[in-house]
Amino acid sequence: MSDRLPLIYFYLPQQDWAEDLPPDADRYWLGFRRGIYCWTLQTYLRLHADGFPCQLVGTLPDEGIVIAHWDSLPSDWQPTAKLLLVCLQADRARHPYAQIHIVQNAKGLVKDLMLLGDRLLLPGLNYYMPLWPQPGLIPRDYTREDRFENIAFFGLADNLLPELQAASWQERVKALGLNWVVMDNFERWNNYSEVDAILAVRSFTQKDFTWKPATKLYNAWHAGVPAILGCESAYQAERKSQLDYVEVSSLDDIIAALERLRDDKELYRAIVENGKLRAKETNIVNLTQRWKNLIANEIVPAYEIWRSSPLYRQSFLKKRWLAIETRELRKSMQKWRSSMGIRTRWRSLFSQKS
Repeated sequence: MSDRLPLIYFYLPQQDWAEDLPPDADRYWLGFRRGIYCWTLQTYLRLHADGFPCQLVGTLPDEGIVIAHWDSLPSDWQPTAKLLLVCLQADRARHPYAQIHIVQNAKGLVKDLMLLGDRLLLPGLNYYMPLWPQPGLIPRDYTREDRFENIAFFGLADNLLPELQAASWQERVKALGLNWVVMDNFERWNNYSEVDAILAVRSFTQKDFTWKPATKLYNAWHAGVPAILGCESAYQAERKSQLDYVEVSSLDDIIAALERLRDDKELYRAIVENGKLRAKETNIVNLTQRWKNLIANEIVPAYEIWRSSPLYRQSFLKKRWLAIETRELRKSMQKWRSSMGIRTRWRSLFSQKS
């Protein structure tokens, strides 16, 4: 494969090369909390371990395919005739000049069309790739068997629905004979050994969070625990049956879900067994192969077209310049309208006084 592939680089700026960078992605390293590491570094480590020809670099090369997280890229950086930029978009905006974007939510894909507004002349190609499951994940202790006691949220407390941060919620869960645990310490994000179900809800509105991944669902499958989740697009895109997870849109829904999982042992087991099957789709072997296929079958051909077609390069860069200028013009117009509105209100106030 290396004989026909161009140079493929994973770019991590030199200032982000921590002294304790892990030699592999199978261990639980606290740095994986940051997007530049859980996306760029972890993907490189997985592909490198599989024998795929790629390099991790601390400076941007002059030629080849560069794969990097948005946070690692200068916003004004433009690709040369010999370089293709693949932006790991994560939950950021689109990079102004990346020819390819990798999104972490299937609903976040946007076709490469000339659209009006903020999406005018979208840059390049877009592909969906699931984020890797939690490195070093410790699954639920099998000796817990049918015990249903500990309900956990893994993540930053600020991302949790406000109602689930209130003391009254703690009391409602306690009344069910259950424990509510917020795992907001990253040092514990890999440990599901004492967890009997996860609960993660950002909002009860219809907001679909197209920039957020389904990672909490993947981790629940791999950990062997049921997931109670909000109505988010990433989860819905992955759903194939009612056993994949329990969807909720209110506090009463959550209470009903907890009661059902507590009382219906057969349902609990069925969800766990289904999760084991679904976890195969996002295991390391399958995701590594998906990355290899994406690079070889989509990214490399795009690179060859970019290198060999000056007209395509000129057209792409002109479109990007036009899109950026249009966006800046709209921002200026909005500021002007806002300032005019303030002036009008002041004039109205003074005219009333006079």
